[in-house]
Amino acid sequence: MNKKIYIIKDSKKLPDCETEITVEIAEADIKPYKEKALKRMKEVAEMPGFRKGNVPDKMLLEKIGEMGLLEEALELAINDCAMEIIAEKAPGFIGRPDVSISKIAVGSPLEFKMRVVTMPEVKLGDYKKIAAKENARKEEKITVEEKQIDETVEEVRVMWARQNHVHKEGEKHSEEEKLELPEVNEGFVKKLGDFKTVADFRDKIKEGILKEKEQKAQDKKKLTIIEEIIKNSKIEMPKALVISELNKMQAQFEDDINRMGMKPEDYLKHIKKTWEDLRKEWMDDAEKRAKLQIVIHNIAIAEKIEPKKEEVEAESKHLMELYKDANPERVKIYVEANLVNKMVFEFLEALN
Repeated sequence: MNKKIYIIKDSKKLPDCETEITVEIAEADIKPYKEKALKRMKEVAEMPGFRKGNVPDKMLLEKIGEMGLLEEALELAINDCAMEIIAEKAPGFIGRPDVSISKIAVGSPLEFKMRVVTMPEVKLGDYKKIAAKENARKEEKITVEEKQIDETVEEVRVMWARQNHVHKEGEKHSEEEKLELPEVNEGFVKKLGDFKTVADFRDKIKEGILKEKEQKAQDKKKLTIIEEIIKNSKIEMPKALVISELNKMQAQFEDDINRMGMKPEDYLKHIKKTWEDLRKEWMDDAEKRAKLQIVIHNIAIAEKIEPKKEEVEAESKHLMELYKDANPERVKIYVEANLVNKMVFEFLEALN
């Protein structure tokens, strides 16, 4: 953003580690966003007698009204300047800002408020000592038993038989129907991929199981280190941050259910629970996730851990190519946070 389109009218500290920022945008500065908003709405608008994207501006404006256009324009303007405002008045913010429109009228300045959770007071435990102790712990040797390979081979045979059967018949059959499982020979494994022999196929399966076990062991070690650091730290936990984590967990849950081809509401009826029930169940995990975020942030500051600018730019550019409508500033913050998390864990794992 080249020109500053906003004026910060007020900024005040609130209880529970929150900052409230009141912002005004002049009518003249919202005009370019009205043009962008109209263009965006026009791309999806449909009216009798006009193809999608070809509705005349005048007719579209009559349908949505000046106030509807103004609301859409203000949303675009807020997305453009929110991160700059927060960086100015609430550096070290965490979570997502809560935005509310306080004044909106055609022909007048627009006003909105942002509530931002800022980093709470933290007294970190001796994270170096904790990590070094865990890293020095003797690790159990990771092995793969023949029985595990056999079980995976059996799963592959069943999966292949089902897919092959469905492909031939063009319809699914009941689970009770007996499947003809293929014999595991050289011809069969070559159909599955670049396997030269049955022994080669089994070796590749063994490698895959071993890598999965090693990854699980590494993840468990990371979790143990960070949980010990959290346990030995004193953190003033903002409620808003826990709620933010709960909201993320609910959004992820809804996405997972939708990908399964179900509606979240129908799934809740099936398990006889409400969103409130689930959020209560998730509360402890949400608090752990919030504390994890705070601890990582503070270790990064203490150890001056930050990703290289060019690495952030490259990853941000890659994500913007995949999600063209995303806000560049938000993408950058997301990328930086992910890279910092990764670097902090690498730092902890290297301590001895």
